[in-house]
Amino acid sequence: MTEQQTFVIVGGGLAGARAAEAIRAEGFTGRVVMVAAEDAFPYIRPPLSKEYLQGTADPGSVFVHPDDWYAQQNIEVRRGQEASALSPSRHELTLASGEVMTYDKLLLATGATARHFGGAETDLPGVFYLRTLADSSALRAALSPGDRRVLVVGSGWIGLEVAATARGYGNTVTVLGHEPVPLAAAVGERVGHVFAALHREHGVDLRSSTDVEAILGDARGVTGVRTTSGEVVPADVVVLGIGVIPNTGLAEAAGLEVDNGIVTNASFQTTDADVYAVGDVASVFHPVLGQRIRIEHWANAENAGAAAGRAMAGADESYDEIPYFYTDQFDLGMEYSGYGVLAKDAEVVFRGDVEGREFLAFWLADSRVVAGMNVNVWDVNETVQKLIRDRVRVDAARLQDESMALDDLLSAVGADEGK
Repeated sequence: MTEQQTFVIVGGGLAGARAAEAIRAEGFTGRVVMVAAEDAFPYIRPPLSKEYLQGTADPGSVFVHPDDWYAQQNIEVRRGQEASALSPSRHELTLASGEVMTYDKLLLATGATARHFGGAETDLPGVFYLRTLADSSALRAALSPGDRRVLVVGSGWIGLEVAATARGYGNTVTVLGHEPVPLAAAVGERVGHVFAALHREHGVDLRSSTDVEAILGDARGVTGVRTTSGEVVPADVVVLGIGVIPNTGLAEAAGLEVDNGIVTNASFQTTDADVYAVGDVASVFHPVLGQRIRIEHWANAENAGAAAGRAMAGADESYDEIPYFYTDQFDLGMEYSGYGVLAKDAEVVFRGDVEGREFLAFWLADSRVVAGMNVNVWDVNETVQKLIRDRVRVDAARLQDESMALDDLLSAVGADEGK
């Protein structure tokens, strides 16, 4: 019967591509169709603010698969086509062109859209968002000549990565951040200060607790911004990195439950049994946490996308991966694994040289590691994830003791738990 079924994936990103791949790997022989709003084959987003933006990546390296892979797998990719309506009761998806597609199962992998700054001035030449491959190509063309005044609005991950790249091209860079400490909401104030110091040492004018009131310019392009304090900050290039909004409109109009993303169970099923959701747009029940979480990072699209595809193809899935993300800025590389929702009120323990930017940080709740970060320290992420996954109680002093190797610490903790 599977040969007569049709699985439709709405979204042409990494999560959708991994789902399609997994559907085929599970042995599904029916029709698989990807509906992609962008006129491009699925690609990976992290390089858009890192290697691709820096011009150091082979342009083809950002794509999930070679173009001909989809035809070889008998996966249709309908590029440049948007979905306009979904009817779960009729198992129908309507495209903006008016075409109506019927499906047996459907996956919403519609991702997120860059949060826009109000006002028509954002259409001025020289004003950029960074979300798509086209965005990154256009921004690279603006930054790569160097010797320009670049102003980044937002001191989150995207904003700081863009700032680092812009400085690498030889531009003058100013970052305006809403929060008192950059990244504090994500990794806490002490780690946030590490990133702030890093950028200032590399010549970035990083200004905290600063909000933008208006973008300024004329017919020739952007000239700067005016802050809420009335200060005018001149700029030739303005990059708006103020977050993203999940693309839930299709699901909401279809009557599916939405709450900070499309609500799903641990198997990615929405409130309609034949409609699934995954990636940036999905608020997925996590069996370890006992609550739903929405994750916007690359690793979630990679791993959860594949799990959602397996679930659609009939596999018994209960997705419980530990969230993971990474960043590269100037000479700092970092990996983070863990549950941000648990880390917010946790005790933070540092191991190594924080000021020298070679350290690990652990977030402890009830003496259990709920998140861990390694900064310029490598080949430890697997151990960090095991500490989180095993949920064993850990003595904070042992975590800080560099005379004890992390793997030995893990063994010692296991032995203690067995007593």
